[in-house]
Amino acid sequence: MKNLTSYGILLGNIVLLVLGQTLFKLGLQKAGGLIWTKLATSFYIYGGLALYGTATVLWFVVLSRLPLSVAYPLQSIAYVLALLVAGPVFGETITITRWVGIAIILVGVYIVSR
Repeated sequence: MKNLTSYGILLGNIVLLVLGQTLFKLGLQKAGGLIWTKLATSFYIYGGLALYGTATVLWFVVLSRLPLSVAYPLQSIAYVLALLVAGPVFGETITITRWVGIAIILVGVYIVSR
């Protein structure tokens, strides 16, 4: 049961990281780029930082429960989730090459988790 809970916490960490990156991207878009004066007052940037902070606390919990050689490779699921966000939220084109890369990542995650 401890391992199942640990993997759930790891998944929470991954989701928060992707949501944090999404807020960072939204903040940068709203600011018109890397304009520090606008970023310093951006709700999106502060929201992203809060999510990253929470994700870091969860990561500490994960590291206290799982081997780094398992936890860190499994964090590559963040790449998969980010790709799933990039299309609908930012209108990015997801090429077949990227889908193949995601499939390879998922196979790697499966192998590491065994």
